[in-house]
Amino acid sequence: MAEIKDPENTIVMETTKGKVVIELMPDVAPAHVARIKELSREGFYDNVVFHRVIDGFMAQTGDPTGTGTGGSDKPDLEAEFSNVSHARGTCSMARTQNPNSANSQFFICFEDAPWLNKQYSIWGQVIEGMDNVDKIKRGEPVRDPDSIVSMRVAADL
Repeated sequence: MAEIKDPENTIVMETTKGKVVIELMPDVAPAHVARIKELSREGFYDNVVFHRVIDGFMAQTGDPTGTGTGGSDKPDLEAEFSNVSHARGTCSMARTQNPNSANSQFFICFEDAPWLNKQYSIWGQVIEGMDNVDKIKRGEPVRDPDSIVSMRVAADL
């Protein structure tokens, strides 16, 4: 069991495959961390599917339509690219070709993905439950996809 050092900057995500604990990085991407916490507190991510899951790469979620084209009703975020590397367990925002288009969709890396470095805004790191992330059904789109059951800020639990 991972030690939660800062409950206000930790996400507890219950998925159909089990619990995933994510340590947030407010020092790296403050606006993106604020958005993830805001949407989590609103229950936005509850019952949202993992719509795009590529073996050896990443699992993507955060689209309430489940199609990969949706987002929240909040404005898109300015990019917060950093020197943090996309490694196994990294949580990063999905976006369109426009670097300032991240909104609610995000992905969790299954493996290191250095080609994404400095092109996507990293906001967290899985500290517990990567074994559960590894169990998420693969596909583009996924047939009968796994989903986020609930996603909460640890301080609120």
